[in-house]
Amino acid sequence: MRVISYNLRKNRAATELAALAETPDLDALCLQEVISSELPQEIGDLHLADSTKYNRLGLAVYYRRERYEQTASQSFELKKSLHDRLFTPTTERLVGSRLLDRDSGHELVLASFHAAPLTALNSLRRNQIKAAHEMLQTLGTGAPILMVGDYNYPLFKDGLSQRVKKTGYDLSLSDRMTYTNYKFFRGHFDFVTSQGFTIEGVETLARGSSDHLPILVTAAYGTANTHHSTISTEPLAS
Repeated sequence: MRVISYNLRKNRAATELAALAETPDLDALCLQEVISSELPQEIGDLHLADSTKYNRLGLAVYYRRERYEQTASQSFELKKSLHDRLFTPTTERLVGSRLLDRDSGHELVLASFHAAPLTALNSLRRNQIKAAHEMLQTLGTGAPILMVGDYNYPLFKDGLSQRVKKTGYDLSLSDRMTYTNYKFFRGHFDFVTSQGFTIEGVETLARGSSDHLPILVTAAYGTANTHHSTISTEPLAS
């Protein structure tokens, strides 16, 4: 399975989606910071599975209908940060779709996730990630889960990796940084947490008009990740 995740930077990179959809053997697009009301039903060979409805800037999942059949989808609310409450209406930070792989017969859950902004604490983002994983379990009990998106977690990722592993998930980073605009907050913001998949690679794609770079995830049905982060010197988060 090949999935691209992309934060569109307040929808300004929406014009790049048609070109991204032409990526060879692409199965899905998971988007963040979209304007849901402006989303097309089709982008190339990809069909809109679902999108958030109540956010000013929302999330969406597209999938290749030729290969997959959608059997369920749902948007989820997560614990809000102070920034969410004061400045930007952000009700839903997760949208997931349960898909049936027509080729293999596997059922899976694919999700687009956007964590609270950097003004929030890592502890809140950890709460959101844990809650998101639990909610996706209800969408597809026992099915492999692939959650991609903007985790807004530039520091202490080793500690986060250990925490999600305790709950049965793996965390995978891409081969290059996905965010370089802030002097002090640059690095891997966009990554993958998964359960029941082998992550064969996560590639950072070329920069577009967004402040994030898209990532291309290549995954296979399995039980453990083979792609590892190169980060090994970060202290654990408190």
